[in-house]
Amino acid sequence: MSNKVIIYTDGSCLGNPGPGGYGAILIHDEYKGMDASNYKELAQGYKNTTNNRMELRAVIVALDALTRPCDVELWTDSKYVQQAITKNWLKNWLKNGWKTAAKKPVKNQDLWRQLIPLIEKHNVDFKWVKGHSGQLLNERVDDLARGAAQGSDLLDDTEE
Repeated sequence: MSNKVIIYTDGSCLGNPGPGGYGAILIHDEYKGMDASNYKELAQGYKNTTNNRMELRAVIVALDALTRPCDVELWTDSKYVQQAITKNWLKNWLKNGWKTAAKKPVKNQDLWRQLIPLIEKHNVDFKWVKGHSGQLLNERVDDLARGAAQGSDLLDDTEE
C-alpha cells in the first residue's frame, strides 16, 4: 500500500452516558498544515451515548472515509480502542464468542463489528497519544468532538 494517511480521532461525552460526539482528522501524504488539499475534518454528535462509543465511532468513520486501501497511522487518546487492537483483546473476544476474559459479553459489539472489516481493508498502526497534553492535532479533534456533542443536529446512537 502506497497511500499513506495519518488520522487523529477523539470521542467526547457530556456525562457518561449523555450527549456525545466524535472528531477525526485525516491527513493524506505528508502534513503540510491546514491545507484543504490534504486535510479533512469529520465530526458528529449523538443524543445519548458513552465516551467509549464515541471513541470507536471516530475511528470507524475516519477509516470508512478512505476510498481505497491505505497505510494508516492512527492516533487516539483512548487506551480502550488502542489496546483492544495492540493487545489483541479484539482477537480474543472473537475467539471467545464475544466474551471478555471474565466471560462477560463485550460492550459495544455493534461498533467493534463495524471496525473489523475496516482494519482488514487498511494497514492500520494504532498509536496512543496522551489526551489534553498540548499535542496540536489531538487538541483539535477534542475540540471537534466536544463541539459536536454540544451541537443541535444530534443523532440517535442505537446499537445495530
